[in-house]
Amino acid sequence: MPELPEMDNYRIQLSKHILDLPITRIAIHREKSVNLEPEAFTNALLGRQVIFIERRGKHLLFHLDNGRRLLLHLMLGGLLYLGTLEDRPNRSTQVEISFEGGMVLYFIGLRLGYLHLHTAKEAEELLSDLGPELLDRKMNEEKFKAIFSKRRGSLKTALVNQEIVAGIGNCYADEIAYAAGLRPSAKLQNMSEDDLSALYQAVRDVLIHATEAGGYMELPLTKDDKLTGGFNDLCQVYDREGEKCYRCGDEIVKTEIAGKKVFYSPGCQHDR
Repeated sequence: MPELPEMDNYRIQLSKHILDLPITRIAIHREKSVNLEPEAFTNALLGRQVIFIERRGKHLLFHLDNGRRLLLHLMLGGLLYLGTLEDRPNRSTQVEISFEGGMVLYFIGLRLGYLHLHTAKEAEELLSDLGPELLDRKMNEEKFKAIFSKRRGSLKTALVNQEIVAGIGNCYADEIAYAAGLRPSAKLQNMSEDDLSALYQAVRDVLIHATEAGGYMELPLTKDDKLTGGFNDLCQVYDREGEKCYRCGDEIVKTEIAGKKVFYSPGCQHDR
């Protein structure tokens, strides 16, 4: 499932291509992917412009010029592609939005995900349960420690809980734990001040690095996109079961915590 770095990469790149361009065509191939009747959804968007793109957690919010919001959650298997009708990807698309000038934004794999049209107030209410953004300018080490020092349970479970902090999923929870030298199973209530400091720095290092590297998406956003997916080969532990740890040489182990798969290096990650 796309996480904070993947969605921020999409936000940054799409902002360079589609802002302030009138929407000229809507194609809906799966009605369940939108929240209105296809005709109503289409009529509400034709002629409108996206003036700003915001990421909140794992969501993208497309701010329209009439004050409304398109709320996107790709969920498991969701992808975006931006191109012309001629270079349309050989994938099933659930929604297509065409812009003046010929560019089409293809929404792929929205079997569980969705693209919903809301008022600004509705969108705000729908996202109100999300926790704080860890890369927000208002976030600092003191606030971070206050969030996690009050929690109990495993590190992995806390990191992927969107009501505690927004944007982290299975991949980056494991990568952050590795960077901090902590096992995903480490108990928050047993962590020292130094552990929490290391965790805060790991969060920033991993999420910023992964975003700059383009995240782990399998499909480029455009035909000329050389960035998206650049983090695929940079994961230290995630999806590397049985391979050697780059840091200590131990084999990467795969296990489960609360039904979620977990990857870690037993030689250099420790419980607290």
